[in-house]
Amino acid sequence: MSKKRRAKSNPKSITPKTKFLLVAALVVLGGCTVYLIHRESIAHAGHPLVISNAGFLPTVPNPTPAPGAAPEGMVWLPGGEFSMGAADAPDMNDVGMKATEDSRPIHRVYVDGFWIDKTDVTNQQFEAFVKATSYVTVAERKPRAEDYPDAPPENLVAGSIVFSPPDHPVPLNDHFQWWNYVHGANWRHPLGPDSDIKGKENYPVVQVAYEDALAYAKWAGKRLPTEAEWEFAARGGLTGKPYVWGEQFRPNGKWMANTHQGAFPVKDTGEDGHVGIAAVAQYPPNGYGLFDMAGNVWQWTSDWYRPDYYQQLAAAGGVARNPQGPDSPFDPAEPTEKKKVHRGGSFLCTDQYCSRYMVGTRGKGEISTGTNHLGFRCVTTRDKQLAMGAKTDLGSLQAANTSGKSNPER
Repeated sequence: MSKKRRAKSNPKSITPKTKFLLVAALVVLGGCTVYLIHRESIAHAGHPLVISNAGFLPTVPNPTPAPGAAPEGMVWLPGGEFSMGAADAPDMNDVGMKATEDSRPIHRVYVDGFWIDKTDVTNQQFEAFVKATSYVTVAERKPRAEDYPDAPPENLVAGSIVFSPPDHPVPLNDHFQWWNYVHGANWRHPLGPDSDIKGKENYPVVQVAYEDALAYAKWAGKRLPTEAEWEFAARGGLTGKPYVWGEQFRPNGKWMANTHQGAFPVKDTGEDGHVGIAAVAQYPPNGYGLFDMAGNVWQWTSDWYRPDYYQQLAAAGGVARNPQGPDSPFDPAEPTEKKKVHRGGSFLCTDQYCSRYMVGTRGKGEISTGTNHLGFRCVTTRDKQLAMGAKTDLGSLQAANTSGKSNPER
């Protein structure tokens, strides 16, 4: 939900007058709310989806070795050339088909080598950032009356969007049935003021808007991944596979990611071992040693969202080198909203409604919006690490000089 809509909406109830003001719930599902099918035609959750890999060419990794030791908690990826996008899926149900529409055509991309976090940024890591910087997230900021002159004063209260499952089956064409704007919801209280993160230090931080993720990355000497870097990392060296771990959704009956089981959105049965969000690294890593590149929480990337961006790259021909995304955002469903690409899916993804745990598929989110199923991870490069090292050395030298001036005997 955009800040403007948050300020105008009535979080206590969703009336006909306020429904349209809560439409950003359409945004926070990473685009999944438009992928609707009748419940009667839904395949059983967890059914392996057969995807054609036509159009995919082998990944060609760079031969260059890692430029030194990896920063703590990160993995070096060599980069290289690979086929990016989601394959045509003639054997999939309507949900799966819709999930691939803005992820085609398949096109060749090259990315330089980079380090990437093994896991999503955790509550513990984000808390260290907040303690060091006194940073206040978007969800914790009270909207200013001058920014929203038409908003009732009682609606100018900080908060964020929370998945609130109904207690009975509901039509899947009305996302207001399971998303609410909750006063007091933020990264410390992801489900609202009565919730907290005690004992969940190793869970991914959520309720982070795009600028919150940027601020953390800058503090950590890192940045957010481009969409191309993220997909290269997620594929783990595999070519044209539907999942980050391979061909089958549940190889040998084993759950490989935290997704939704049971009737969506009413109940997550937890057959995969978790109801709702899980701690990081609870499932096997992909071929690059990265955890949770599918399911659990969506992840921000640095690219603006446009559904036709892959068409633009393909039309240019050749291999796109280190693509940074389009120059500006555009979503035909909400042309005035500024959206970035989300990747990876979440614990709410299911073949009943949103099958975007499939590698290559794309989500999208308005930049001022955080939710309780959206987090992020960071990347960095050799040059950025060298620059950070230089800044650290300079800072240490300046501190030593200052200390020396204040104490001549040293």
